[in-house]
Amino acid sequence: MTDKRIETVNPLTEETLATYPLMSDEEAMGVVEKAHNAFLDWRLKSLDERAGVIAEIGEQLRQSKDEFARLMTDEMGKLLSDAREEIELCANICDYTAKNGPEMLADEKRDAAGGRGIVTYSPLGVIYGIQPWNFPCYQAIRYSISALMVGNGVLLKHSANCTGSGLMLRDIYEAAGLPKDLFGVLLISHDQSDKIIEHDLVRGVTLTGSDKAGRAVAQRAASVSKKTVLELGSNDAYMLFDDADLDLAIKACVQGRLFNNGQTCVNAKRFIVTEKNYDAFVEGYATAFNNVAMGDPNEDETQLGPMVSRSQRDQVHSQVEESVANGARIIAGGSVPDRKGWFYPATALVDVAPGQPAYDDEIFGPVASIIKAKDDEDAMRIANDSRYGLGGGIFSKDVDRAVKMAASRFDTGMVNINTYSIASPDMPFGGVKDSGYGREHGEVGLKEFANAKSITIGA
Repeated sequence: MTDKRIETVNPLTEETLATYPLMSDEEAMGVVEKAHNAFLDWRLKSLDERAGVIAEIGEQLRQSKDEFARLMTDEMGKLLSDAREEIELCANICDYTAKNGPEMLADEKRDAAGGRGIVTYSPLGVIYGIQPWNFPCYQAIRYSISALMVGNGVLLKHSANCTGSGLMLRDIYEAAGLPKDLFGVLLISHDQSDKIIEHDLVRGVTLTGSDKAGRAVAQRAASVSKKTVLELGSNDAYMLFDDADLDLAIKACVQGRLFNNGQTCVNAKRFIVTEKNYDAFVEGYATAFNNVAMGDPNEDETQLGPMVSRSQRDQVHSQVEESVANGARIIAGGSVPDRKGWFYPATALVDVAPGQPAYDDEIFGPVASIIKAKDDEDAMRIANDSRYGLGGGIFSKDVDRAVKMAASRFDTGMVNINTYSIASPDMPFGGVKDSGYGREHGEVGLKEFANAKSITIGA
């Protein structure tokens, strides 16, 4: 981004894809006002009417799948196959919301002393979303579809890297019948974004990003008494208990680290393995990582595409080098390849310990941290020894015990058992500690930006 324009760049070719002018303050405020005016009519639509439009958005996404997927791959380097799956997930979110939203948001009757009560779920107004580049469609879909179902208006400030994706999503929404301007895309700077948060017509703010960015946005929103939902960084731990199925665990943990080129908050990042399984896991994991096919994300045989930008790639490599300087050891990858494109190889580290970025911080790239634990209890202690608490996993043949450990001991918002998965429309998505607060997806997420209004009627 320059002072006056936004450029998108293909991370495979390092060539500019498109240039977009930044909005002036007046233009940005106009987008807010138009979204509010469109909201005034949208809020009066019935739940079924809103659901009908959202269902059609899902259909429009499927019709645009190939074009949209290729744009996402060009803008941020994800595998084309992953991009297609992302669009299908987004369409499924629309399907789920359209089918279940009217019932979840229906008025609820209550008995009240001397009369009766009604709880309604009313819209708040215009909701502002600040979203990152790693899932150009999904990050915008998952908050905006819920907000629209409730009856809110929506604003999107997308990452500069995927500006084209944000604008394409707006066009898809309107092609599906969403009123013009109800979903507004803002091409603005960070300084301008603060003014949007403070705007009187903005009633809620949601951000997906780093914990540092989350604190800044939360403080800004709190200063003007506005609700926030924050989905922030993570350092998700996947534990192999003594009774883990080793082959299953290695396969899932490789997939979990490389998904989306290793650039997602819910990637599996730390692998905490008991002494019983440690040597075999390290050997199997290193073999798998050393055989990863890195290359053009448009090709079917590619398993790992480029990172989103040179700066992101350099940051990851710096974290690896600092970890090694402090005692970690590389068993796969670990060097920047001499080729065009912002590539970084599948990299695995052992001898990972506190004081290293590989242990303490989130590495937002294809780098796995393997940590030895004495036993299952020690593995759980290490897993919770993090400022983050988004997701994680347990591999164990004793599923009942794993579920109990997940529910009562694992300090995260989400847990996978004997699998790796990212998100489901019907399951709450979000974390605790420095991973943020609030939820997306499911009934809990649907109601985050709803006004639960009490109406009491006398006898």
